[in-house]
Amino acid sequence: MANPKKKGPPAPRKLAAATFEKKTGIAHLFAAGQYSAQGFKRLIQEAAFRHEILAFFAGLAIFALVGATPLQFLAFVVLMLLMFCVEALNTAIEELVDRISPEISTVGRNAKDLGSFAVFCLIVANAAFSGYVIVTRLFG
Repeated sequence: MANPKKKGPPAPRKLAAATFEKKTGIAHLFAAGQYSAQGFKRLIQEAAFRHEILAFFAGLAIFALVGATPLQFLAFVVLMLLMFCVEALNTAIEELVDRISPEISTVGRNAKDLGSFAVFCLIVANAAFSGYVIVTRLFG
């Protein structure tokens, strides 16, 4: 007869079920909107994102002052929205790296630097496009 108090490896634990229920249909759309709002609330805590929002409204005002065309406004808005998206992804990368690898590591630093470079590329694209529009509207 086996000894019931015999020590050995612990019995495997069952993983707890997910703490949330997957939404479907129209409820999924409302849930997705809520997740996006939570992401925006997190992103607005970043100084870089607040600066980008300020640049967006300043750019809209400048475009209005120089008489930019509707197509130029549209292109500016699309470029800025793309920059907001990349800024959100960059922040997500930074959060994950800080959580997974809180110690300083080459891989973590590279991931953060690559995200930062992606944001920089869009800043340059926005500045180049805005500069082009402003110069052509004022002097062209």
